[in-house]
Amino acid sequence: MSTHLFNNQVAIVTGAGQGIGFEIAKQLALKGACVILNDAHAELATEAANSIRALGGECVAFSGDASQTEIIDGMVDEAVRCFGKLTIAVANAGITLFGDFFDYPKENLQKVLEVNLMGSFLLTQAAARQIRSQKSGGRILLMSSVVGHQSHQFLGAYAMTKAGLEMLAKNLVLELSPHGITINAVAPGATLTERTLTTDPTYPKTWSAITPMGRPAICEDIANAALFLLSPYSGHITGQSLIVDGGWTSVSPLPDLSNMDV
Repeated sequence: MSTHLFNNQVAIVTGAGQGIGFEIAKQLALKGACVILNDAHAELATEAANSIRALGGECVAFSGDASQTEIIDGMVDEAVRCFGKLTIAVANAGITLFGDFFDYPKENLQKVLEVNLMGSFLLTQAAARQIRSQKSGGRILLMSSVVGHQSHQFLGAYAMTKAGLEMLAKNLVLELSPHGITINAVAPGATLTERTLTTDPTYPKTWSAITPMGRPAICEDIANAALFLLSPYSGHITGQSLIVDGGWTSVSPLPDLSNMDV
């Protein structure tokens, strides 16, 4: 993709202190966008934004819980204050809380619903309102997961939220399309990130063995798909979900979870 592909675009990316969100924010900034980079952890957000600026990108850190209305509204206001508008929103913030369905705590369910579903819905709503007011058109991207398509043990609550996000993208086509706003979802499979490598040192070996392409994704694989759906190349694509998983959902073998503490 052209290094100037996102010139004159202003983006919010949530949950972008590291991992997939950071890679999306970085690639957007290096291809011309001005980026509001959010993370719940202030230090991570600041470090990530600084590293993008050091590479020559335009990036502003904005820390806070992306499921909270005041943080979401604050990010939209910051985008307009700093860069005059908002044209792209990526609802990447999300949490994964494994657990046996029979013993799954109510407080865990509440948190997963708040961050994954409510936060994404409210960011989409706030961003769409701003884009509509500008009459500029824009792009909204939701981050789903392969477990929104295929069963995965101990992830019932998480999977429910990810499938819900894909239905949100499909449903909002009716209301967003008249304003020139596309909305799509990316559904990553197993991906090498700081979190997955820290929580499970065997993650690369395990997922390489059960992924048809012979390896889990890296963050760039997911970011490449995201940038396509955010770019001018996808102007007639909306309400869709793009799976990026090296073929895993075609065969769906589960990793060995027998030693997992749930």
